[in-house]
Amino acid sequence: MRRIATVTVVVRDDYDEAIRFYTEKLGFRLVEDRDLGGGKRWVRVAPANGNGTALLLARAVTPEQQSRVGNQAGGRVFLFLETDDFQRDYSALCDRGVTFIRPPSDEPYGTVAVFVDLYGNRFDLIQPRPSS
Repeated sequence: MRRIATVTVVVRDDYDEAIRFYTEKLGFRLVEDRDLGGGKRWVRVAPANGNGTALLLARAVTPEQQSRVGNQAGGRVFLFLETDDFQRDYSALCDRGVTFIRPPSDEPYGTVAVFVDLYGNRFDLIQPRPSS
């Protein structure tokens, strides 16, 4: 095994709403949007300048799935978005209207701020400190 290729994010009924948030607000690129029939789509987005893990935007169908929208990690940070220029990316996200729930702070492991997606899932924007 080489890498984790895709992580599922459970979204509300509107795929296009999710695509708009991840592409327009976070600056991700749309990797794939395939119609699977019956209202189901295979939608993957990924950071525009990255070559790592993509997010599969999966529409919540059952009541159990719907209960997970916005709470993928039980209130903890769900995903960690790594940057090589914290201030550039923090400013860009703020300019696009992304909601930060914890302001930037310098921690032993790097510079970090916490934001939420349109559902309330928590993300860290982090610029790790160089290894010594």
